[in-house]
Parts: sequence; C-alpha cells; structure tokens
Amino acid sequence: MPKSPLFPEGLAELHTHLGGSVATDIMWSLAHEQGIALPTRDFWEFDQIVTVSDPRGVPDLDSLDRIYHLTELIQSSPLAVERSVHAAIGGAYRSQQITTLELRFNPMKRNRGGERDLDHIILAAIRGLDRASLEYPQVRAGLILMMDRTFSAEANRIVIDKAIRYAPRGVVGVDIAGPRPGGARYDYTQIKEHVESARNAGLGVTIHVGEEGGTFGIDETREVVEQLRPDRIGHGILAARDPKLMETIREANITLEICPTSNLLTKALSGEDEVRDTFRTFIDNGVHFTIATDGPEMMRTHLIDEFELLTRIGALTQEEAAAANARGHAVSFIGRQ
Repeated sequence: MPKSPLFPEGLAELHTHLGGSVATDIMWSLAHEQGIALPTRDFWEFDQIVTVSDPRGVPDLDSLDRIYHLTELIQSSPLAVERSVHAAIGGAYRSQQITTLELRFNPMKRNRGGERDLDHIILAAIRGLDRASLEYPQVRAGLILMMDRTFSAEANRIVIDKAIRYAPRGVVGVDIAGPRPGGARYDYTQIKEHVESARNAGLGVTIHVGEEGGTFGIDETREVVEQLRPDRIGHGILAARDPKLMETIREANITLEICPTSNLLTKALSGEDEVRDTFRTFIDNGVHFTIATDGPEMMRTHLIDEFELLTRIGALTQEEAAAANARGHAVSFIGRQ
C-alpha cells in the first residue's frame, strides 16, 4: 500500500486496544489452539460476535465491554498475547501504513484471575513487539498497560509497578478504562499516586474519560485534568460542551485521542452532525487532538477511513487532518524514556 500524499510520514495510531486490533481469523485460531469453548462453532457467527457488526452500533458501552470480555479471554495466555501484538503491529503497517503505533491492554484481564503469571503475559507482549519490530523496522511501536475502574487501588498499583518495571523493554505508558462500578461517577483521585509514580518513572499518562456520562462525565474530565495532569485523554469528547474545560485542557497542553467511528457506534456521539460540531468546536477553541480507531478490527474500520469520514462530513479540512496526524507522531510516548 503506497503512502498517502496527505500523510507522507505514515499514519499515527495512539488509541487502539489489543482486544480490538487483531483480525477475527487469528482470534478464531487462537481460541481453538488453546481449547477455549466458544459460543459458536461457525466462524462467521464468531466474526459477528467479536466485532461491532451491526452498522447501527451497540446499545451502550456495557455491550462493548461484553465483546471485549470474549476477546480478552481468547488472549489470556502468553502465546496468544505474543501472537496478538505481533499481528496487530504487522497488520497496521501492511494495511494502513501506520508507522507510529501504541497498543494498550490490561495484563490482569489476561491472566485468568491469577492462574497465569502476570510477568509472563507482559513479557509475551514484549516478545511480540520485538518480533514485529524486526519484521517492520519502519514502525515505531510501544505498549500501554491499563488499569481498570473495577479494580481495587491495590490491583491497579500492581499494573503500575509492572509498567515501571518493563519501561526499558517497550512499555511506554499507562491508562485506565473499564466499566464504572454501578454506573456511577468514578473517583479518579484514588489513582493519583499511581499516576505520579508512572510519570516519575518516565512513562506517558493517558486516561479514558469524557466519553460518556453527560454532566458527571464533564466533571470527571475536569477532575482528571486538574488532579492527574495526564499527557493525553482517551476520547474526552464531552469537553466540547464546556468552554471553561476546553480552556483548561488547552492551557494544560493535553491532547485528546478521538475515535470518531467508535463514538458513533457506542452512541457517544449521536450522528455525523454531532461529530462535525464536536471537531469544529475543538478547532475553534484550540484544543489539540489526534485521530484513532479504538480497535480497527472490532470496529470494522481503519485509520484512513476515520480521516476520510472527517473530511467528507466537513469536520476537518485536509490540512487539519494532516496536522492531527502529525501531532499523533509528535505526542506519542514512544522514545520519551
């Protein structure tokens, strides 16, 4: 695939989950190799189950979490994690000319509740990263380890400690995501010390927030900006509704990782008109952002499709799209340690 003249340096993908980044035929084979009991014995039914196959999307983020539960189960072994990381990096370069790629995953959701050794899971991801780097030297790739909003502070601390330990080996940042217990507002201050430890170790910090929750989602985003001071925010689209919050984000030099198709499929954005209005609002208020997929295989999209969507609907000009992609290369955590 030749490079696009609009993106001569290649594409930068900073927000993609490992559970949503591996082709379904590989996931199918991994499940069978490990003897995992699947809900169907037909590949095409499986393909529908592990992707957002309905163009109308999913009812809510909880429905998306159920899809991730199955893909994380399939990736719950060192072998599966290594092959998944290797396949995701190679596939991104071959299909989309992605030359900067950060893959994020929660290792504790892939060790079967402690049955698998956590270090083996992480080292397997690093082996996959190393193998892909040898095969595709054009790609800068790194791993982001994720905490979870359903975890205790102690469990999340383990994820941070592992990220710090393996920072010299390709772990470049930390994140937190996952369902909110009871659907209520999450108290991000409980991971403040976790984030500080990661930052002091030279790791990048990105936080999932501002994708859902209406007013409390805006309050969560403000809390994250003021208390955690992340380098980047995963999604953050609700900030477009609050001029003061946008000003705070701009002054803090925080970059939003926006995933347009994902936000449409999860109903976080109601339609193309709201996508366009959100981006124009960020442009008008000087809020920096990058474009991402959230998981190209699960969302049945690719990064170049995201840019084509945004330029088609008038959310971005071609010059603004090129600037957003260049920013992705610039704000990547890769190489900052």
